[in-house]
Amino acid sequence: MVVVIFRSRIRDENTEAFQLLADQLYDIASAMPGFVSYKVFKNEDGERVSIHEWETADHLRAWREHPVHQAAQKMGREKFYESYILQVCESPRESRFPV
Repeated sequence: MVVVIFRSRIRDENTEAFQLLADQLYDIASAMPGFVSYKVFKNEDGERVSIHEWETADHLRAWREHPVHQAAQKMGREKFYESYILQVCESPRESRFPV
C-alpha cells in the first residue's frame, strides 16, 4: 500500500475551475489499476488535505506519469495552488478498530 498525503491551499479566484478539473482527474484516477481510495478534507482556514491510496508504488507512478495528470500538475503550479506539500508513504503501518 502507498499513501499520498497532499496538503494544499487553492487561490480563491480559481476555486471553481480547480474543482471542475479535480472532478475530471478523480474520474481518470479511480478507473486506473491499483487505485484504492481518495478522500479530501477542507479546513475553515482554507487548507485542503487529500489522502490517496494506491496498491503499489508502480500504480502510483502510472498515475503520476499519466499525461492528463501531468498537464494538470503544471496548471496547478501556474494557476491553482497558492502552496502545497506532498508526502508519499510506502508500506505504512496500519491498525484498525474494531477488527
